[in-house]
Amino acid sequence: MIGTIMKTSLLHLRRDRVVQALTFLLPIAFFSIFALVFGGRGTSGSEVRVDVGVVDEDGSAVSTRLLAALEKEKGLEVSRTVKVREAQEPLDRERARALVQAGRLDIAVVAPKGFGAAFPGFFPGAPEVEILADPSNPIAAQMVVGLLQKVGMTALPDLLARRGMEAFERYAGVLTPGQRAAVDQWLQHLQAGAVAAPRGDAQPEPMGSGLVRTKVVDVIRERAPRTGIIAVYAAGVGVMFLLFMASGAGGALLEEAEAGTLERLLTSRLGMGRLLLAKWVFLTLLGFAQVTVMFVWGALVFGLDLWGHLGGFVVMTAVTAAAASGFGLVLATLCRSRQQLGGLSTIVILIMSAVGGSMFPRFLMSETMQKAGLLTFNGWALDGYLKVFWRNAPTLDLWPQVLVLSALAAGFMLAARLLARRWEAA
Repeated sequence: MIGTIMKTSLLHLRRDRVVQALTFLLPIAFFSIFALVFGGRGTSGSEVRVDVGVVDEDGSAVSTRLLAALEKEKGLEVSRTVKVREAQEPLDRERARALVQAGRLDIAVVAPKGFGAAFPGFFPGAPEVEILADPSNPIAAQMVVGLLQKVGMTALPDLLARRGMEAFERYAGVLTPGQRAAVDQWLQHLQAGAVAAPRGDAQPEPMGSGLVRTKVVDVIRERAPRTGIIAVYAAGVGVMFLLFMASGAGGALLEEAEAGTLERLLTSRLGMGRLLLAKWVFLTLLGFAQVTVMFVWGALVFGLDLWGHLGGFVVMTAVTAAAASGFGLVLATLCRSRQQLGGLSTIVILIMSAVGGSMFPRFLMSETMQKAGLLTFNGWALDGYLKVFWRNAPTLDLWPQVLVLSALAAGFMLAARLLARRWEAA
């Protein structure tokens, strides 16, 4: 009897493609996504790259050598110019700040005047290299600060040694002629790029961190409310559950088909096109209300600045709800039963949410995965909300996200209409 029940269960499993996908496909898909994000950075094309703007206000030989060495680091994509009216112009502090605030640069490095004369920055009061940072990507700031210490050691070893000996002479006595000659020989080797000191000489001790004094400047929260990050989290969760709502509510079509209600509706003057349009309008309004309730809760309980960004919020929520509703109708017209819809929507929505940034920020992903996120509905929606609440972008700057989401809504409705023809044929 037990064997018979097991055979029957296996038969049901073989027939149910959705259960097979939930059992085997979804875990593999999630494992692959997490492996690509966190475990695949050593493979070709999978490294996370940080876009860095460089501004050299000092113009000294020290700052030139330091920033040139920083430019050679593989994890950085360094730019010194910005396109202004079809021409490339050198970056300055204000332009770099604006590019970071707009999200066109992950970070900017500014070497201030007097930096070269005071290098290395062992003593208080030495000029600090400013790191103009967007705190939504904390990894970028930590990475660049660490690399500055590294290139300070590797690109300027001769200067480090010379300045160190000058400080020694000043504070610990004057070197003998023999000691000076040995130091000069060692400096020549360092400047020529030798790895080891001359035979018989002692190897230099590691100098530790703090060679390049740095100051991280948060250029986003200078002008944005500190509760902006709450809006980013609300958008990530809201978009994912908006998709679940749309697919679940769109399943009413399947219930109507099973109950015979859909057939009676199609024999009336309503028609399938108007029926789908009516359901799309209802789902769009319901989705708009769902997201609005979440953001109003955030404003009342967590201090989210909704009223200061109301225009951008309304625009993004309207097009996001419209696209999500169309997507829900596509899934509903594609499936044959409520059970099939539930399984398929779970698989598709969870994968889209993981790749698109609803579950964890896309800046943590490799460059390839970040581009893959733009193939998802979630990626475009979250980019729009990020512009509104994090970067304080004007509503007109949302046109790329609005255009793509509007096109997705239209495409989804067209696909749903074509898939729904099977009910008219029946």
